[in-house]
Order: sequence, then structure tokens, then C-alpha cells
Amino acid sequence: MRIRIGYDIVTRQNAPTPMVLLLHVRPEVSGRLTQPDDLHLTPDLPVREFIDAFGNRSVRLIAPSGEVRFRTEALLESDGERDLVVPSAVRHPIEELPDECLPFLLASRYCEVDKLSRFAWERFGNLNATGWETVQAVCDFVHRHVAFGYQHARYTKSAVDVLEERNGVCRDYQHLALTLCRCLGIPARYATGYLSDIGAPPTGNPMDFSAWFQVYLGGRWYDFDARFNTPRIGRTLMAVGRDAADCALITSFGTHTLEKFVVVCEKADGSD
Repeated sequence: MRIRIGYDIVTRQNAPTPMVLLLHVRPEVSGRLTQPDDLHLTPDLPVREFIDAFGNRSVRLIAPSGEVRFRTEALLESDGERDLVVPSAVRHPIEELPDECLPFLLASRYCEVDKLSRFAWERFGNLNATGWETVQAVCDFVHRHVAFGYQHARYTKSAVDVLEERNGVCRDYQHLALTLCRCLGIPARYATGYLSDIGAPPTGNPMDFSAWFQVYLGGRWYDFDARFNTPRIGRTLMAVGRDAADCALITSFGTHTLEKFVVVCEKADGSD
């Protein structure tokens, strides 16, 4: 199956503004691209690419005063299968975890491990379960506990806020779920990218980039999604980090106005 992905974003700046972009797919995904996700800028601007501390493909530029358009359209090959479900995947003892997993056990900007550890252990610590089953129990709880609504979004909202207020958007579901996993000794990291509606009921909302999270079990990272809480087709990873602060698709070191925002992730015409 071929999937078409892309975006058309327009911002307006009142003054020249440095930006960092995470608008490409992750390097490990790029091998599946049959049409590259090249970044097209209007006006044409000099850029510098680098790989950030989390392995994300990043771009630096200075956006001039006025409008700047960011656009791409790409094709990637998908096996058409839903996210992997591996109930036998086990958690690792902390002392056996790879060094690179350790930061994803700790508190971060939106994920207060220290404040939620007691709650996590009281609710999930007595489960006689594999690592996978524990993570799924966390997802089931968050999925039921939190009500989705764009009106509930705010950039300061943390995992503790989500638990107490019981509402939020996709990033809030993932912040709460991955924080509870970290509390239980399971490395968990925030993830963001494209998520298609292939094989899923339409939400009725415009297409958007989506958030989910990944946990390290059985020697690899697996995708989980506390908002939708069901395996999906066409999940395409763009960035990972400790939480949303590490994964902003556009970081602006100055003020800008978002004037257009269109995201596409769908089955390509004629694709099986």
C-alpha cells in the first residue's frame, strides 16, 4: 500500500525569526519513501539540516518578515498492517536497560514522574502482568479517564493536570500514559507524526499531525496510543523525545501567526 503524506503550512512573522523545524519523517522511516519528503519553502530560504539529540531530522532557518510557506508531498510504502500487538513483550529490569533508555524513565517538562509515582504503583503496581499488559492497562485507564476536546488544550498542561482535570487533546493523553509507564519502571517516550484514517471511523475533524507514545519492551520500542487505544494503519513517525517540548514541529524563537495549516495522510490513488 502506498500512502500519501504532506502538509501545507503558512506562518507570518513581524520580524526575522529563527526557527527549528521537525517536518521530516524520522531517518529510520525515510527508507520507505518512494517520493522524498523534501521541504519546499516560499520564499526560497537557506536552511541547515542536523540530527538532534533524539535522532530526529531537524532543520534550522531564519524566517523573514511576512509570510513563509512550508510544504511537502511524499509517498511511502506501507505493509497495510496495523500497529504491532505483542502481549508477550516483557519489561526489562532497570539494570539491564540500554543506556539510551534511561532518560525515558525520568521526569520531564510535562511528565511529573515524582508526583505520580504513588498513584501509578497503587493503581497498577499489583498487576500480575507482562510489561505489555501493564502498558495496555495504563492506556485503558487513560482512554476512559480523559475526555477529548480542542477547547481543553493549553501549552502549559502537564500529566498531573490531565489526571486532575480529566480532559485534553492527543498530546495530553500521551503525557499522562507515558508518565505512568515511567513511574512503573517502563521506559516511555513521546512520539509525533502522521496518522491516517485508513481502516478507522472518520473523526469529522480536519486532518492534523498526531501524538502517541512508545515504550521499550522486549528489546525494542513499540507504539501505543492512549487517545484512540486501538492499533492503526499508516502511523508514520516524525519525531520522538521526552515529551512534547522536545517534539514541536515548528519551534519559533520569536512571535509568528499561523495563517494556514493543512495535513494529509491517506491512501494514494490506485494503491492497494
